[in-house]
Parts: sequence; C-alpha cells; structure tokens
Amino acid sequence: MTNQPYLKSEERRAATVDAVISLAATQNPSEITTTQIAQQMGVSQGALFRHFASKDAVWAAVMDWVSERLLGRVEDVGAQADGPLAALEAMFLAHIDFVIQHPGVPRMLFGELQNQDDTAAKKIVRHLLGRYAVVIETQVKRGQAVGEIRKNLAPSVVSSLFVGTIQGLVMQALMTGESSRIAVAAPATFEIFARGIQTEGTHHE
Repeated sequence: MTNQPYLKSEERRAATVDAVISLAATQNPSEITTTQIAQQMGVSQGALFRHFASKDAVWAAVMDWVSERLLGRVEDVGAQADGPLAALEAMFLAHIDFVIQHPGVPRMLFGELQNQDDTAAKKIVRHLLGRYAVVIETQVKRGQAVGEIRKNLAPSVVSSLFVGTIQGLVMQALMTGESSRIAVAAPATFEIFARGIQTEGTHHE
C-alpha cells in the first residue's frame, strides 16, 4: 500500500477515525488492531502513535467524533422542523441515515457499552446518550406545551422509547447485514411511535 503524503495533526486524526469506522463496518470492533488501522491508513504504527498515545486514545477520538457528528446532525434537523412532532421525526430519520452512512458506528457503540472496563471511550458514549436524551426530552416538552404530545407521558420515558426504537431497527440491520432495509422501515416505524405519544386529534403526516 502506498504511504499517504504528510498530513497535519488534525487531518491525521480525522483519517484515523475514518479508518477505524471503515474497519468496524466489516469486523468485530474489539478485534481491530493498531496494525490494521495503520495499514488501512497507509502509514506505519509509529506514525499512528505520534498522534495517539494508545489504542484507547484512538477509540476515545472515534467516539468523540461520533458524539459530535450525530448530535450535531440530530439537533440541526430538529431545529429546522415545523413543530415538535415533525422535529422528532426528522431527528429519528437523521439518526437512521447516519447509521446507514456509517455502519461501523453502532457496532462500536454497542461494543463500548458492553466493555467491562470504564474506558475513556465508554465514558464518551455514556455522555452521548445522556446528551441525546436531553435533546429528545426537550422536544417532547415542547410538544406537550403546544398540545401535540400527551401531557400524561413522562418525557424521559418517551425519550427512552425513541432511542430504543432506533436501537431495535439498528440491531435488525446488524443481524441481517442489510442496513439499507432500515431506511425503508424507518418512516413506518416512526409513524407507530408517533401514534403512541400524540394527543387525540393530532394528525401526523
């Protein structure tokens, strides 16, 4: 493999994240080695470790990237939507689209949550889930305030159901190896979710 030309530190870190996510799409993330990461990038292990102190540092950088990109995309589409229910739908579909574009990401997220060690990457994943819950709960409270969402529902429960529904679709995709199928199922799945939380007489298109 031909070595890459010299890259600045931030560019090298971004290339490392891309390499890890690409590898995670086709193999068990826990089995990915720094040798494989370096080979995927076309650099030596020495070059890789000039930017990361350890493999754990690489994983933390990947999880940090996922956290910022996923939350950023979800928040952006939610802010542009016309109403809380529409925002939740846009966020739901944006999350599914992110998974389809980066199939290695859910493998890594699930892997970190199952990790018995309290690694830096695992802490970032927990923080991501906490921030994500706040974003969803905020939209739910907005929906309750304007009468779109039933007021007798706890926002935290709705948020858990929202995330759990996405995780169910993602798990099916991981088991079948056909991530594109969840793009077809996602709109109808959200419709069922919406019918369960919306107030009587609210029409969700």
